[in-house]
Amino acid sequence: MAFYQSKDRLILCKKESSYGTDANPAATDALFVRSIEIEPLQADEVEREVIRGYGGNYDVILANQRAAITLEVELAASGSAGTAPRWGPLLQACGHSETVVASTSVTYAPVGDDFASATIEYYVRKGTNTLLHKLTGCRGSFSISCEVNSIPTITFTMVGIYNAPEDGADVAPTYSNQAAPTIFNKANTTSFELMGFAAAMQSYSFDQAQNTIYRELVGGTKEVLTPDRRPSGTAVIEAPDLDDHDYFADATGTSTGTNTFQQGQSAGNIVTWSAPQTDTGAPTYSDSDGIQMLNIPFRATPTTSGNDEYSLVTT
Repeated sequence: MAFYQSKDRLILCKKESSYGTDANPAATDALFVRSIEIEPLQADEVEREVIRGYGGNYDVILANQRAAITLEVELAASGSAGTAPRWGPLLQACGHSETVVASTSVTYAPVGDDFASATIEYYVRKGTNTLLHKLTGCRGSFSISCEVNSIPTITFTMVGIYNAPEDGADVAPTYSNQAAPTIFNKANTTSFELMGFAAAMQSYSFDQAQNTIYRELVGGTKEVLTPDRRPSGTAVIEAPDLDDHDYFADATGTSTGTNTFQQGQSAGNIVTWSAPQTDTGAPTYSDSDGIQMLNIPFRATPTTSGNDEYSLVTT
């Protein structure tokens, strides 16, 4: 007896030219992922609470039918400077611009409107049969997770318009523009600064915390909206001497400061992260190998120009 096997799964992703219009991803739009969590049908249950003279469950009608998927990819560039990484369409669908400088760099930065969207196709195979779930009009939020001696990752949490599952054609994926990752460590991770101080970092996390809403009105459009974001994160560092840097003074003060690191050292596979107007919160202590660590929560804040809280650049 054949089963749908978790190892035989495939993700295709492509930016849409207009919202909710199937971008028809091809085999060349295949995305390397570390994990997939899909909710092929999300809905609000509406009970038919009719008076009937007896107890028991009511019939249920599903409203606001939508789909959701969470994808984890490796934090690595395309392998060629000035070429967008394969996960670029997802980052654009999380409310970012994509600025390409040929043979040099690709920069992702927040936008205030004109949000892009993506079509995501999820395939799973059982023998010679293939099941396809297609999510159109996808938008969402992303997070970054880095831990010393591990592969740094980006997690995309996306919501899209529900489409009924169908029998899909077998796809022979062509993977490209996702270079092999580098370990998060002293050799590969450089230029770390938090509030102007080059601390010794153990881990780093960031959450775009973008509000994602599915909206469907009579006479309106089925659409996933991302009206606002509250980006924040935590850096875990070795507790420095106060003479070197006082993070408690940063927390109780009103100034903002640098927050940046570079992952990768080879041209074509360098990712530089920066949140230049970081506002830190109340530090707490933790222990690592008997060494006292400082856990520093932070918020990425914009200037008065707006939409410049952070950037991600591949070179």
